[in-house]
Parts: sequence; structure tokens; C-alpha cells
Amino acid sequence: MTIQERARKIKLLILDVDGVLTDGRIIYDSKGRDLKLFDVHDGLGVYLLYRMGIKTILITAKGSKAIKPRARDMHVDKVYENIFPKTKIYENILSDYGVTDAEVCFVGDDLVDLCILKKVGFPVAVFNACPEVKEISSYVTQKKGGRGAVREVAEFILKSQDRWQEALKIYEG
Repeated sequence: MTIQERARKIKLLILDVDGVLTDGRIIYDSKGRDLKLFDVHDGLGVYLLYRMGIKTILITAKGSKAIKPRARDMHVDKVYENIFPKTKIYENILSDYGVTDAEVCFVGDDLVDLCILKKVGFPVAVFNACPEVKEISSYVTQKKGGRGAVREVAEFILKSQDRWQEALKIYEG
């Protein structure tokens, strides 16, 4: 099956956070609070999927107060924090959203993502992912995590589904 055929089936996007929606760095301020940098292009990609009826879920092994406000901005449907292994909630997600493995895309970057990447129909690695993640992924982005990789995946899904022009109409006025 080609990667376009896999992407054509996608009804749900699941994203890791650190290293996928961010560049993987965690900055701590003098009070010990963590700061995360998010790319506006990635956010628009998630928003376009939302507008086209494709829901997005975030699953992260590490929680942060910065995640939920960003998720709201992007119209993410659900956020799961402090989840390890990530497959712990995967079957519930399939049931709750009425989708099959083949209809799910997961984007990951590191070893903690391997378990869920092996289950989904369209596993994606960001450009700077570890070799083990790249090896089992159907698609490796040209952009790095936190630097447009999620936008690239969103565009790829919508273009594979012949819905990109429809998505652009949102901004044509």
C-alpha cells in the first residue's frame, strides 16, 4: 500500500508533543516552570484538519501547563498527559472515536512512541526522529519536529484525500 493510500484513510491524527509539536527542548525558568515553543505553521495545519472534520489528539508521556492552552488554540479534541506506555489508552481512543487502526495517523519522534507507531495505519516520523522510529514509519517528514513537520503531515493527508483545495477556500475570503 502506498503512503498516499494510507493517508487517504485517515480520520484521526494523534500527535506526540515534545519533539513533534516542539523542537524537543524544554526550557525551565528560574522558578522551575517549563516553557515550550510551538510553531504557528503546525498549529494552522492542525486547525485545517479540524475544519475539514479530522480530529486531533495529543498524547504525551510528560505533562506541562503549556500544552492545554496551545491545544485549545489549535482546536485539538483531547489531550492525554503523563501517559506511559502510550498504548495504555489507545484502544479506548479507537472505541471513543469509532475508528480503526487503519484510520489513525500517529506522528512521533522517540523511543516512547514506538509502541503506538506499530499499531496505527499511517505511522509518521519527524525528520529528526531517532533511527528506530524512522525505521518503522511509513513516512518521514522533510521538516523537523516543532519546525513545520505537523503542518507537512496535515497537508499530506488533505492532499492525499483530494481535499486540499477545499481546505484553502477557508482563507480565500
